[in-house]
Amino acid sequence: MSIASVCVFCGASTGTNPAYREAAVALGRALAERKLTLVYGGGAVGLMGIVADAALAAGGEVIGIIPQSLKDKEIGHSGLTRLEVVDGMHARKARMAELSDAFIALPGGLGTLEELFEVWTWGQLGYHGKPLGLLEVNGFYGQLTAFLDHIVGEGFVRAPHRDMLQVSESSQTLIDALDAWRPSVLPKWAEQKPS
Repeated sequence: MSIASVCVFCGASTGTNPAYREAAVALGRALAERKLTLVYGGGAVGLMGIVADAALAAGGEVIGIIPQSLKDKEIGHSGLTRLEVVDGMHARKARMAELSDAFIALPGGLGTLEELFEVWTWGQLGYHGKPLGLLEVNGFYGQLTAFLDHIVGEGFVRAPHRDMLQVSESSQTLIDALDAWRPSVLPKWAEQKPS
């Protein structure tokens, strides 16, 4: 599968470390340089605005999906290739997933984690076969990835499902990994018969 568009989940804040901003700029540029369309939450603030601005400055196509309630608060990005306004958060996530061939999470807060885990769950359940990844910046996701390994060890997530999530400290390497990734044909929990 060759990817043409990448959905980026990230914070509406820039965080406290300048490395987060730098990573967002690098990712936006990398997507544009590879002619990959950036799909994201449509905001002009935080890492959301930074990744979009970087992609646009490098000549990339950027599609934002924003709920009307957030657009009304004037945080929508007015300079995108296209900004779609939807009815709510569920519609936003569904539309971003529909338009994207892959998913990357930059550092972010609760919304970023929720979006990542929802799309990951959809993949685990076989609703899509799209790759997803974490852009590891300054150890931001280190404790999360350790916890993910822990829940595999405790029998709540199967190792192939854990391995669906690619992790890299480099935008370029992560995009390469997503482009090369292929979904497994592992049966879901519900399809397994008790031993």
